[in-house]
Amino acid sequence: MIIADIMTTNPVTVTMDTELSVIKEIFDHVYFHHLLVEDESDNTIAGVISDRDLLCALSPYIHTASETLRDIETLKKRAHQIMCRQIDTVTPTTDCNIAVQKMLDADISCLPVVDGNKVILGIVTWKDFLKNYLQQQPR
Repeated sequence: MIIADIMTTNPVTVTMDTELSVIKEIFDHVYFHHLLVEDESDNTIAGVISDRDLLCALSPYIHTASETLRDIETLKKRAHQIMCRQIDTVTPTTDCNIAVQKMLDADISCLPVVDGNKVILGIVTWKDFLKNYLQQQPR
C-alpha cells in the first residue's frame, strides 16, 4: 500500500507570516492537530505547526482574568517563529511501511505529502495508519 491510498488531500495550510491568533482560531474549530506552513512564493512546504507548538508559544493567561497586554502580544507572533523547519516528507508513491518507520524513527505524528518539487499535496498522520489498519481487519 502507498501513501496516496490513505493520505488526506487538500490540507489546511498557513503561510509563514500568519499570526498565531489566526492559527489558534483554526485549531479551536477543527479536529486535527497539525497545520502545514506553506512558502507563498512557490507553494512549497516550509514547516509544520502542531497544536502543542501553539500551546507552548502562547501565554497561559490568554482569555483569563489575569490576561495582560504582554499575554495578548503572544498572539501577534508569526507562524515562522514557532514552526518546525526540519521536517520529514513523503510522496504519494511512498510505501506506507517506510512512512511509518520514518515517523517512528523521528518520533513525529505526521508527514507532509509533497511532490518532487516539495509542493504540498496532502498530509498523513498516525491516525490515518490506524484507521487503515482497522479497515483491513476481518470483522
